[in-house]
Amino acid sequence: MRLATFRSGEAAHVGVRRGEDLVDLAIAAPELPASLIGILGLADGVERARAAAAHAGSEARRPMASVSLLPPIPEPGKIICLGLNYPDHAAESALEKPAAPNIFLRTAQSLVAHGAPIVRPAVSSALDFEGELAVVIGRNCRNTPREQALAAVAGYSVFNDGSVRDFQMRASQWTLGKNFDATGGFGPELVTADELPEGAAGLKLQTRLNGEAMQVADTAEMIFGVAETIAYVSQAMTLVPGDVLVMGTPAGVGFARRPPVWMKPGDVCEVEIERIGVLRNPIAAG
Repeated sequence: MRLATFRSGEAAHVGVRRGEDLVDLAIAAPELPASLIGILGLADGVERARAAAAHAGSEARRPMASVSLLPPIPEPGKIICLGLNYPDHAAESALEKPAAPNIFLRTAQSLVAHGAPIVRPAVSSALDFEGELAVVIGRNCRNTPREQALAAVAGYSVFNDGSVRDFQMRASQWTLGKNFDATGGFGPELVTADELPEGAAGLKLQTRLNGEAMQVADTAEMIFGVAETIAYVSQAMTLVPGDVLVMGTPAGVGFARRPPVWMKPGDVCEVEIERIGVLRNPIAAG
């Protein structure tokens, strides 16, 4: 099942994709929570959404082309990102392959939806692309063993970890360069875990800038997979429904090219992950 968050007037609604339509759960199942985090927090929330969408009448259907999408989880409690999680990206960065997941955090304010502009800030021209797999947590987990970790995954989406490289590289901590407003593309939808291979492994990932392939990889190449990452992170913090893990990027990023390739206003960047979808964002000036 594919779940999306979209704007309806001044409110955010949750929808279920049915072909070229989106079933508005605020109409089809008004008893459900109004947010995707709320639905994920119910033990049977996803199944209730699935059943409501299957029986929805025409009054609850909206053409996908007519809605304004928001990030699938517009305000995650935590956005936990992995750096250097593909060996070829570590190599192109002239850094050692990490012995443990290299963790940094993003803020919700840095997120933008599918179709919305990623903003190059006025203070930098070094805006880079990073196509990544996003994991959305569906149940609480703390000190979760690796063999049980995938049961905590609600589903998967696509992420573009837009990075302002000059700010990122000025210090040993990457936080500022990874958290400029409106630099993290996220969407278009959440695809539930039952529709994808275990841990979303073995899926082709491609990042295109103005139609040209810049990154091509397979999610099976990740150094630390989804289950291993959840087990590792949950030793330190409780993961809760709606938390997002962003699983790192493969080789081909702009800063490692000679000359460097940066995203600039007027460009269009697409990240596609097989069986999940295409995240498309124009680039705008800040």
